[in-house]
Amino acid sequence: MAPRLRLLAPVLLLCLAVSACSATPAGTVAASPTASQPPYPLSLTDDAGRSVALPAQPQRIVSLAPSNTEIACVLDACNRLVGVTDFDDYPAEATTKPKVVISAEVDVEKVVAADPDLILAAGNELTPTSVINQLALLGYPVLVLYPRDLHGVYADITLVGRALHVEAKAASVVAGLTTREQIVAATVAGADRPRTFYEVGVYQGLIYTAGADSFLQSLIATAGGDPVTGDRLSTAIQLEELITADPQLILLGDAAYDSTITPASVAARAGWSGIAAVRDGRIVVMLDDEIITRPGPRIVDGLEALARAIHPELFR
Repeated sequence: MAPRLRLLAPVLLLCLAVSACSATPAGTVAASPTASQPPYPLSLTDDAGRSVALPAQPQRIVSLAPSNTEIACVLDACNRLVGVTDFDDYPAEATTKPKVVISAEVDVEKVVAADPDLILAAGNELTPTSVINQLALLGYPVLVLYPRDLHGVYADITLVGRALHVEAKAASVVAGLTTREQIVAATVAGADRPRTFYEVGVYQGLIYTAGADSFLQSLIATAGGDPVTGDRLSTAIQLEELITADPQLILLGDAAYDSTITPASVAARAGWSGIAAVRDGRIVVMLDDEIITRPGPRIVDGLEALARAIHPELFR
């Protein structure tokens, strides 16, 4: 697999994989205590439907996904992180933390050495179930996060806020994100919805995009586009299917990592010349791909970037 796809696959699949892979509702919590009562011991239900017990307020957190790291940090808990992935690049403070996930592989020995009292894992096999089970059997509370749309991200911020006993901070973050989302939705309401194809990557003849009923598909729709989607599980789309879908707008997420992917190079691809977006010159490089495809607290930045690309006439 190409280096970018190999390293980004766990992160991208979190955003692109089908929501039906997990029928459990977004993370929920047990009945809330009153403000004057200590919340621990605490029982939470994560996005995988697992019951997770927290005996005390977590002080040592391991994050197994960049999006989870960003959630912890936006809740002012960066100082509690004792392990992250080698792909963590935001915020700057997170980049200095010990690495317990190397090239998308969880190093269980490093996790154990970090001595966490809370582990934030990723769902849908982005953190393998075998690893989650192994860590749980070792006695670590493992909270699995797998948001499937914007509201799933909000739910996960709320869930982690509950776990860390920073509910007010979580509510403030979610309120700010929700307000910005509503502004985008109101701005694009009533506008034409161009058939929009988001290119995640092209590798060995396979074209990767948003999966049907996926996180990325929901973002494109909220931003005012009519998403052209691929397979529900693999997120791949055949060229013949893409030509039939005839997107009016092509957004190049992979161009953010590969300077050889340009509107001109896409237009020159065999079989692409008849696509409406190619004929009309509506091919846009998406330098904000990282925040668009990472379901963390910067996701509304990604939504705004998508809306500007889909409806530049409305965002000047």
